[in-house]
Amino acid sequence: MSLYKQIEETISTLKVGSISQERKLTLQPLIDFIQEKTIANKPININFICTHNSRRSHLTQIWAKSMAEYFGVEKVNTYSGGTEATAMFFKVAETLENQGFKIQEIAEVKNKIYTIKYDDNSQPIIGFSKKHDHEFNPKSEFAAIMTCSQADEGCPFIFGAEKRIPITYEDPKLFDCKENQAEKYEERSLQIATEMLYVFSSIKK
Repeated sequence: MSLYKQIEETISTLKVGSISQERKLTLQPLIDFIQEKTIANKPININFICTHNSRRSHLTQIWAKSMAEYFGVEKVNTYSGGTEATAMFFKVAETLENQGFKIQEIAEVKNKIYTIKYDDNSQPIIGFSKKHDHEFNPKSEFAAIMTCSQADEGCPFIFGAEKRIPITYEDPKLFDCKENQAEKYEERSLQIATEMLYVFSSIKK
């Protein structure tokens, strides 16, 4: 699978060696889940969950699907949700566009809806904020990845989840309206991309 050239160029800058051993242990349960499903030739459903489904959960959903395609890991379906619905923050779309994704706003409402493409031929990822149990998301046989500690603590039970795995990230929202906002969003996106690169490159097909 060939991703857009600029995305592949972004991937070429990522350094898996920057991931600490401690962080690799945090990522291992997700690797194990994907590997088990791959061996069993079953769909791999992953729902990335954060409080507002506005930043980190979208970044992980998009990079995970992109890396699955990049490494040819089949039957991977990625989703995102929150403990409440707000809106996908515009800076997430802007950051991903800068890193090579093609993004189009298709519904100009308070909770905007975006199509996010990583190549010309695959179905786009549909990005909008929703609760984790929204009808858009799977109801069973999925891994719930808790991308923020607030959601992990505030959502003690995810109905239907086969596995619940905390993989938390610092919120780039902390830098909103600051001079280094763009830099910090890019940094967080690249951190997530690097870790999803590590996860999917570890899968034996």
